[in-house]
Amino acid sequence: MKLMTNCHSTNKLSVIIDSLQHLVSIMINHDRRLHAAVCQRELKSDLKKKFQCVFEGIAKAGNPTLLNEIYTELYITEGGTAEVNEEHEVRQIETASRRPARPETTIRQEDLLKASAGGEEPIRTVMTKGVAGIGKTVLTQKFTLDWAEDTDHQDIQFTFPFTFRELNVLREKKFSLVGLVHHFFSETRAAGICRFEKFQVVFIFDGLDECRLPLDFHNNEILTDVTESASVDVLLTNLIRGKLLPSARLWITTRPAAANQIPPECVSMVTEVRGFTDPQKEEYFRKRFTDEEQASRIISHIKTSRSLHIMCHIPVFCCITATVLEEVLKTREGGELPKTLTEMYIHFLVVQSKVKKVKYDGGAETDPHWSPKSRKMIESLGKLAFDQLQKGNLIFYESDLTECGIDIRAASVYSGVFTQIFREERGLYQDNVFCFVHLSVQEFLAALHVHLTFFSSGVNLLSEEQTTSLLSKVFRDKPKPKRLYQSAVDKALQSPNGHLDLFLRFLLGLSLEANQTLLRGLLTQTGSRSKTNQRTVQYIKEKISENVSPEKSINLFHCLNELNDGSLVEEIQQSLRSGRLSTEELSPAQWSALVFILLSSEEDPEVFDLRKYSASEEALLRLLELDSFLSSQSCSLRELDLSNNHLQDSGVKLLSAGLKSPHCELETLRLSDCLITEEGCASLASALSSNPSHLRELDLSYNHPGDSGVKLLSAGLEDPHWRLETLRYEEAVATDHQSGRGGRAGNLFSVPLSAWLIRP
Repeated sequence: MKLMTNCHSTNKLSVIIDSLQHLVSIMINHDRRLHAAVCQRELKSDLKKKFQCVFEGIAKAGNPTLLNEIYTELYITEGGTAEVNEEHEVRQIETASRRPARPETTIRQEDLLKASAGGEEPIRTVMTKGVAGIGKTVLTQKFTLDWAEDTDHQDIQFTFPFTFRELNVLREKKFSLVGLVHHFFSETRAAGICRFEKFQVVFIFDGLDECRLPLDFHNNEILTDVTESASVDVLLTNLIRGKLLPSARLWITTRPAAANQIPPECVSMVTEVRGFTDPQKEEYFRKRFTDEEQASRIISHIKTSRSLHIMCHIPVFCCITATVLEEVLKTREGGELPKTLTEMYIHFLVVQSKVKKVKYDGGAETDPHWSPKSRKMIESLGKLAFDQLQKGNLIFYESDLTECGIDIRAASVYSGVFTQIFREERGLYQDNVFCFVHLSVQEFLAALHVHLTFFSSGVNLLSEEQTTSLLSKVFRDKPKPKRLYQSAVDKALQSPNGHLDLFLRFLLGLSLEANQTLLRGLLTQTGSRSKTNQRTVQYIKEKISENVSPEKSINLFHCLNELNDGSLVEEIQQSLRSGRLSTEELSPAQWSALVFILLSSEEDPEVFDLRKYSASEEALLRLLELDSFLSSQSCSLRELDLSNNHLQDSGVKLLSAGLKSPHCELETLRLSDCLITEEGCASLASALSSNPSHLRELDLSYNHPGDSGVKLLSAGLEDPHWRLETLRYEEAVATDHQSGRGGRAGNLFSVPLSAWLIRP
């Protein structure tokens, strides 16, 4: 009986202990939730203060603008891979500015980290690509602000926005993941939050292209404990791989050239910020200018200049353009507005100097002269821009500044004075980081530095031979500007990725006397050098005649535009307007001008029509020798009809070289009655095997393909990797692939003529 009583007492005590433990657990969880709620409220308050304002415009220099007032929706596409794109970003902008060949899957900012349309679990890691200044950082700020203001993303309990600029300076230090969060977001430390597994957490890492950490995904140690210390590099690689805090969601932004730093298997979804569409550009300017008439005039002016219109796909350039045109409209009263990129950036620099003069020097806004201090600052920034551009650096730490002869205190002064040109970003408990507001600003100042150096000392910074001995300076021939410009053209053409394209445009634009007048007091007036400019124009035309790639050709035509020479394009446009274009009479340079019009015209190049123009077989082959046109990322041609020409197998081989490129997205190819035999069919089959993902229709009617040629191409209809649906190879007979893809059969002439048709 006593034993039973003891057992009963023991059980009762056990129940009491369990109840107490449960109560303590409830209290602890309640306390944890309370602490988390307080922490979340304080974090939101701090992030709201940090991200609710942006600094836009010169007239409002130093005065913040609310992000929600100025924010304009961006065009974001879903899909693609995290592959590297090493082309100069201006080339990417020009490509993106054209109408896409087919509808793209778009995604809104607020849906970036939400569950996919199929209803699966929320995507863990999103990579967002986009060129410099396209709006990636503002996009992350808007996302964070919406969360902090409780307007969206309320399924997320904690949002932690980082930049790689901030993380770079911690590369020598060790933290646990919890410690790193505590370091940047003190609210979490004060609340005593040491675990995040039970919370919905989003980490934002902005600016992968600025990362100076190794990000060694293959050799770094595996880390799974959020409280274990390691280098920042190890923390990031494990977090991105999903080994550390797998429940977290990640958003990484990057310029395209750096996308491959993250292994593809670590990225759940890739998106791309494409900047502003044409309607979004107009929306931006109408938000920026409350005066409807002023906004309309600015929008109309931008449309008159192809260069400006293309660049305005970049939000940062829209800001620069708005700043300049607002000032010019105020001071010129009906005068001519800047049309070229060089004019725009010169005005931007002049407006900055005026603000600096009024704010810091006590001078009048209309005073045209540059103070010695301002000149010194611009010269130093120009040297920094050029030296670091050559190294490929777009952000600068103290060591980078020291290499260019700028100390950290001077750099801080420069950023304080020229806030819209050169920026300092103060990190938390760490070194400061500097950068130009946009890559194009760095390239403009780099070109300005090369110009100033040449006309003040005779040194051509672009020349391979730069002798500096006293003897050479005494007996050196008087420097010839034409050598400067020709060497710049050569350097730009030698660059495989076009990394000096925009720099070249600015340097040539600075050679014009009118532009030097705008910068009087800063530039040494070199006088009217019309002969030099004429020689430069002629040199560029000679280079255009050398059958350079479409991208290089396009940039050379933009260079001619900066030199106010549009003669080549005008010749072709007049012939097009009059209907008297005879393609067998075109010079090599005129052929390039025709391609330039195809690639840069406001009209859709898919529907460019040459049916009404005469052409010989020689002209047709000359056209096909521009196979790089078809393989260019800039080409959006989808239909090509070369029927009823003596193309022959030799012409098909030239054509096939372009078809092989993964950038060629031709969907319909008509080669009816072109004297093609088995040999030509073999070339086509080889090309389609190399790039099988686009061509849907191939017409080889009234040719001589032979049994082997037909067999080679018919095999493609059964190949699951080929997109080919329709193959025509006999008169009035069609062979269609009907495996669920809806190939069309029917009479050969039931299909409308294509976009590009050449007949003898």
